[in-house]
Amino acid sequence: MLYFKKILNTNSKEWCVFIHGAGGSSSIWHKQVKAYSENFNLLLIDLRGHGKSKDLKTSKNYSFEMIAQDVIEVVEFNKIASAHFIGVSLGTIIIYQIFALKPSIVKSMIFSGAITRLNIKSRLLLRIGRILNPFLPYMTLYALLARIIMPKKNHKTSRVLFINEAKKLMTKEFNRWFKLTARLTTYLNLVEHESNNKPTIYIMGSEDHMFLEPVKAIVDLNPRIELNVVPNCGHVVNIEQAEIFNAISIQFIRKSA
Repeated sequence: MLYFKKILNTNSKEWCVFIHGAGGSSSIWHKQVKAYSENFNLLLIDLRGHGKSKDLKTSKNYSFEMIAQDVIEVVEFNKIASAHFIGVSLGTIIIYQIFALKPSIVKSMIFSGAITRLNIKSRLLLRIGRILNPFLPYMTLYALLARIIMPKKNHKTSRVLFINEAKKLMTKEFNRWFKLTARLTTYLNLVEHESNNKPTIYIMGSEDHMFLEPVKAIVDLNPRIELNVVPNCGHVVNIEQAEIFNAISIQFIRKSA
């Protein structure tokens, strides 16, 4: 089973489950723990191959479905009937898949730096990455991708954190995740057409030049989905503008509870 950490709040019946992105670990939520734990029960999870789950064996059938099922197993093991799921970057895709597999355990969804559709820029970036992947050390490639996705000075904290977290990955695990990106366009098209009746909010940075515009397009088509754009902020809102992210997301969860 995946590594997980529980933080209990005896005054609340609400659960929040945190899902990190590729190359990260549950530690990327360190700026959320205090504010959230004062309001809710928390379940922080390290995905397979990441953090303290890095030694779990991985089957050859590596997929978003398998990763999502890992998370569902942890939620059910802890007898959590339903929870608010908070995800960042590629972790948002895992939440989409959890909802598709078992919608009953999802009470609401909060997405930071969400990956929804791939525009020309992001498709080109991933294609170049897949070409370079066999020839470059994975950390060189990861650092390059992080620099392109989070290029500005004010993105440095989140960029450095993600790079340092990725250093703990094994090469095989990075390659497994990176291979999944080849299926992203098809997978995201399927996800987009899933009926979503759960309260959902996207909290995006105004400087998230890769992924903000696709989110806006989705929200324009679905008035039930909320979007909050945080000024002067890049891809990883929960790190770069933690206080704003916490205030917006906690208020949303209270409203959705």
